Amino acid sequence: MSYKHWLLPEGVQEVLPQQAQHIETLRRQILDHYASWGYELVETPLIDYLSSLLTGTGSGEDLALTTATITDQLSGRLLGIRADMTPQVARIDAHYYTDDAPRRFCYIGRVLRTRLHDFYASRSPLQVGLELYGDDSIRSDKEVLSLLLNSLDIIGFRNLHLDLGHVSIYRTLAEHLGLTEKQENQLFLLLQRKALTDIKTILQSWQLPKRYQTLFLALVNLHGDSSVLSQAKYIFANYETILRAIDDLEIMNNYLQEYYPDIELYYDLSELRGYHYHTGLVFSAYIAEQGQCIAQGGRYDDIGEVFGYARPATGFSFDLALLTQLSEQVTEKERVYAPLVNDPTLQQSLYQALNNLRQQGYCVVQALTDRDNAKSLGCSKVLRYLDRQWQICAIEKD
Repeated sequence: MSYKHWLLPEGVQEVLPQQAQHIETLRRQILDHYASWGYELVETPLIDYLSSLLTGTGSGEDLALTTATITDQLSGRLLGIRADMTPQVARIDAHYYTDDAPRRFCYIGRVLRTRLHDFYASRSPLQVGLELYGDDSIRSDKEVLSLLLNSLDIIGFRNLHLDLGHVSIYRTLAEHLGLTEKQENQLFLLLQRKALTDIKTILQSWQLPKRYQTLFLALVNLHGDSSVLSQAKYIFANYETILRAIDDLEIMNNYLQEYYPDIELYYDLSELRGYHYHTGLVFSAYIAEQGQCIAQGGRYDDIGEVFGYARPATGFSFDLALLTQLSEQVTEKERVYAPLVNDPTLQQSLYQALNNLRQQGYCVVQALTDRDNAKSLGCSKVLRYLDRQWQICAIEKD
């Protein structure tokens, strides 16, 4: 037999029964929780026109690198397999709902990515997320972030580390400087690495005013606990837009400390994750045992502009399949073995007993042949006919 047929593409995994059941249980709990907050479930197509998949978030270039493409045999147009559902959900909001009322959507489904982002990532994650459209206030950001933290609590994560930032701080400084797109991207990459020496060198080479060089260099060091927010207000006292962003972060800090006191908060004002499409507050969740980000989100206003209906929006997403691997597995439901019965006088009573037990929530597996036994069918209890009734019994030791 050739073992090559057992191999899977890199970054693609099979889900075995115990984990599949764990995922399904969490899926139901999480979606029910979202529904209790008024979020409506939507389902987006797995395959879509490539132009639609790469628009709506401002991150078309990033998505283009991870989106698998095929040619539509009917139209001849280029199709893509969704790598992210956010653009499609934005289209739903823009196309089907044209009033100004806030809209809340949630979703779950497999997406496909052409490359891996990190060691633990899958190329086919089970993406769970939600989007809140139509409100640009900090109240929406608090609601969305609360739902993310609640989701992680449902999955079983307790010791969380939450990073927060605000993209408009960097955007405001870049606009005041009048940087070209190339310069802005160069500086963005250096800020991501916190390469202080390189940032200082490139700012000097551009011959920028000294006060702006000082501000950018200060931005690199504005990371840590909530005290950095006070420092930032002093440093950027002359920039109203930046002060509003810091105010939002302070409001969020007070909210999280009051309602989620066990979560460790970390602020990084030069954090630019998702810079090409986020417009405001951004956040990423981590767990102590893993160095990787397990969930992320933030604000991306005017997301539906390319669909003809610009709306403020905020949301998050995470890979439920990955998080079930990182969290503790739920205890598998106990399985009860039911024997094969050939006696016609017992068949009817056994049939009724099996139905009753399954309605009560038991997992009952019936033998199909005389060769089957409780151990081979993964059962820890057996069903026996005792005192004229079927009873659940312990397996007799050999």
